[in-house]
Amino acid sequence: MFKEDKDTNVNTMLDGYKLNSPVLNPIHSHDRLSSQSAGLFHQMTSNFFNEMTDDQAMSGEACTRIEHWLSQHSVEELEELNQIAKQHFLYEGITFTVYGESEGIERTIPYDLIPRVIAKQQWNKISLGSAQRVRALNLFLHDIYHQQDILKAKIIPELQVLTHEAYQPHMYEHRLKGQIYSQISGIDIIRDGQGEFYVLEDNLRTPSGVSYMLESRKISEKLMPDLMQKNHILGIEQYPQLLKEILAENAYVDQPFIVVLTPGRFNSAYYEHAFLAREMDVPLVTSRDLFVEHDKVYVKTIRGRQRVDVIYRRLDDAYLDPLCFMPNSTLGVAGLMSAYLSHNVVIANAPGTGVADDKSIYPYVDKMIQFYLGEKPILKNVPTYQCRNKQDLAYVLENLEQLVVKEAQGSGGYGMLIGPQACKSQIEQFRDKLMATPHLYIAQPTLELSVSPTMTESGVSERHIDLRPFVLSSPYRTEIVPGGLTRVAMKEGSLVVNSSQGGGIKDTWVVENLHS
Repeated sequence: MFKEDKDTNVNTMLDGYKLNSPVLNPIHSHDRLSSQSAGLFHQMTSNFFNEMTDDQAMSGEACTRIEHWLSQHSVEELEELNQIAKQHFLYEGITFTVYGESEGIERTIPYDLIPRVIAKQQWNKISLGSAQRVRALNLFLHDIYHQQDILKAKIIPELQVLTHEAYQPHMYEHRLKGQIYSQISGIDIIRDGQGEFYVLEDNLRTPSGVSYMLESRKISEKLMPDLMQKNHILGIEQYPQLLKEILAENAYVDQPFIVVLTPGRFNSAYYEHAFLAREMDVPLVTSRDLFVEHDKVYVKTIRGRQRVDVIYRRLDDAYLDPLCFMPNSTLGVAGLMSAYLSHNVVIANAPGTGVADDKSIYPYVDKMIQFYLGEKPILKNVPTYQCRNKQDLAYVLENLEQLVVKEAQGSGGYGMLIGPQACKSQIEQFRDKLMATPHLYIAQPTLELSVSPTMTESGVSERHIDLRPFVLSSPYRTEIVPGGLTRVAMKEGSLVVNSSQGGGIKDTWVVENLHS
């Protein structure tokens, strides 16, 4: 039974915990810049776009301040600070299961203390482009579950949508408040060798990683508070409150009762579920805490039952309701979909959103923006080959050594071939897969992902990165906190930034005024 006591309704590992103060006394930078620090980042030479030194929107001042801060400490001292951050993550339970090594192991997510810096004018483009994209995707979802105009116009093949395994016939003609299907979206963005932004992937089902974003900022604030202040870093701490407000604005009632639904503590992202529930001051519940009666959802409490108005779910569609989806699911709530379709509860994100973030639908997002909004895309798509098309398949098979091949339904960096880094047997294995089931795959050129200075065992080196801004949507507004989750490929030369395969994280600094 769920207890309403504020100290027990969620995981409270964060409460009252302080990092080791003797080690984490703030390290202050001086007003006077040391000549020894000059050029640390500029000494790195590669063929990749360096976020710290190659962005024309940035002055050298922010870069120089960070260089100076680093130059005050030895590699050993900086590595010690990274280890303290690791201890903090371990204490808080911020771990992830990594597969593909000798065995699956539970580990803390690697943290790099050198921030990724983004100029405000570049952030404006990222923010506007991400919001534009999510608006179009929400309109697409409303359309395919109602008039299906984009299918009738033959912009997207009808069968590719209606036979998609994530398409939910239960959602047909079900009207949502404000036509918002994805209240919480994560847009994965990269920069190429010329510094151009591209959207690599859309995440509309249950995007994760926002707790990493917020925890990274906490570490930065403890380690380098004055450095952050001098660089006028825009804040992200308002995210949990914004999330709560956005969820409430999607409800059918005023002052709704909100819960976070988790599969349980054995889920790899359980920490994030508990973290967000605690930060929003709402209950964290499992299916055992909820029940449905007369198409209304209730949570069991020590004071009796409490009507639930909004469920921020962190489990997949298939597990939501055993009466509607997977009959043997013990993670869902029997009758939940009936209550949802009766407009008695909001589920965020809506069931059936997965069809819009499938990699086989991704190539059409530019056309969605033009079709629904009458606008040109602000952010570019990566050129994509649909292996279900014979012409595309023929090209892919002839050029596997130069391409990245992905499963259309894949996630976490699994089931992927990076041609330039693959051995002959891996390429031939994928060739067989493509010839057997081409509709399950897409392919893209191998982009030169941008790099950022990163602490390694041997000192500061370049590592490839991407960015996941989080877009919050309600019928009344769209909100994006200035930053996002920067993921970094910790292995030299690796292009895989996913935490599930050993990728790490950085704090993301959006700088208000780089020329002040």
